[in-house]
Amino acid sequence: MDNNCKRCLLFEAGQNVTYNQIQDYIKTIDASEKVNDEVYSHRLSMCKKCDNLISGMCLKCGCYVEVRAILKNKNCPNFDDKKW
Repeated sequence: MDNNCKRCLLFEAGQNVTYNQIQDYIKTIDASEKVNDEVYSHRLSMCKKCDNLISGMCLKCGCYVEVRAILKNKNCPNFDDKKW
């Protein structure tokens, strides 16, 4: 049985421990390195529409999208169809 949640972020996929660890990590990132809340929400909404999102992880690069999406210096890793 496949327990992976397509197009789900960590919390939605039931990965509460990992989600909490990721949120704790995000809190340690300097604010100058983060996008604002509006951009972050937009990026996550685009990731949720992507076929390469499985249980909060991007299949193109292996990152947790919650981390990649908050960083100013990152972009969508899908070179064929960038979402943001």
